[in-house]
Amino acid sequence: MKTVEANFDGLVGPTHNYAGLSLGNLASQQNQASSSNPKLAAQQGLAKMKALHDQGLVQGVLAPQERPDIHTLRRIGFSGSDVQVLQRAALEAPRVLAACCSASSMWTANAATVSPSADTRDGKVHFTPANLTNKFHRSIEHHTTSRILAATFPDAAHFSHHQALPGVEQFGDEGAANHSRFCDQYGAPGIEFFVFGRHAFDERHPQPVRYPARQTFEASQAIVRSHQLDSSRVVYAQQNPAVIDQGVFHNDVIAVGNRNLLFCHQHAFINQDQVKQELQQRFSAQAPGKTLHIIEVSETQLSVADAVSSYLFNSQLLSLDDQQMQIVVPEESRHNTRVWDLLQQIKADTNPISDIRVFDLKQSMSNGGGPACLRLRVVLNEQELAATNPLCLMNERLFKRLNHWVGQHYRDRLFEEDLADPALLVESRTALDELTQILGLGSVYPFQH
Repeated sequence: MKTVEANFDGLVGPTHNYAGLSLGNLASQQNQASSSNPKLAAQQGLAKMKALHDQGLVQGVLAPQERPDIHTLRRIGFSGSDVQVLQRAALEAPRVLAACCSASSMWTANAATVSPSADTRDGKVHFTPANLTNKFHRSIEHHTTSRILAATFPDAAHFSHHQALPGVEQFGDEGAANHSRFCDQYGAPGIEFFVFGRHAFDERHPQPVRYPARQTFEASQAIVRSHQLDSSRVVYAQQNPAVIDQGVFHNDVIAVGNRNLLFCHQHAFINQDQVKQELQQRFSAQAPGKTLHIIEVSETQLSVADAVSSYLFNSQLLSLDDQQMQIVVPEESRHNTRVWDLLQQIKADTNPISDIRVFDLKQSMSNGGGPACLRLRVVLNEQELAATNPLCLMNERLFKRLNHWVGQHYRDRLFEEDLADPALLVESRTALDELTQILGLGSVYPFQH
């Protein structure tokens, strides 16, 4: 039975803006108060999805969240009609309103952690939506994320959907941005790699001092238990606190893995040599005679600052066949001479990376999200792929429909002060109501109930 890794990219929502909500995400903070272009942002994301589909890869779409989030504003005490709620929030708590208008669900690497059926004891694909407790604007996503995932992967015979972990800092969970999987073939049992920023219940371990460590060890452990994973095929690693303090807010800003390749910076993890050794040993035990390739970039080759600004490691590693991979990077990587020269060197060396593909994702990058942030990886065998909602899978017809939909409903300029415009609320809800029909999602948004 053929098994593939499908990429489900987040569709950028109509309220995409630069409100600078994410402490520790340097791009988000540096671009605060700039004007955004929601229409272009969505078009850039769709162009990447379509290009990878045209390349023969399985590509899916995950819908955005409802924003402005009137439901959450009501939960925190604003009342009256929907327009009155919006206007009062703008007057009394404009930063809270900005948080309730964030289009951050576009970065579906944070939507959930996914374990394929080859790894789980019950032979189902397991999904746990991330609680994202470290940032208010993201912590309000997981209820709708759960409904969208359930509508995208609806068959209980193949898919197991869990609730998000408890919404407290001790179980802070940031999803697949801190999770990778190594295997010889996608359909074979793999090594699941969980990266965390801190221990919540043991203060003897190091922690960052400037920026928050968003993922906890305890959250990663909880997902391993819920997903019924074999502990002999799980590896944990702690992020280097020093790089978190330099803007590496998720592991996927400093490392990326796929099948038999780990691509990372020299300073990605605490006790990095030990982490690499454990990964090698577990991989060899699972796939005797096979090699786990590790490309480790030294500080001399590339500083952490350059890695963060170029989002080199926030790339996608895509298998072209059993031997070769393509690395997908943003334009910012090509514009940095040191990064681009390094990529050419890697491509020429003996390793699985044989091709480089570049996409213009400036609208996402300006808010701190590169190619890897925009996608949730889901390994599916033939039966599971057949059980996936077909309306969410990219093809020529869907690409045209979604581009037309964006052109109809999205603005091409948005400032933070525009978020209080009642017309934007109407525009957004009208767009999402139509989108649920296009993608066959049913009633996944609070305003539809």
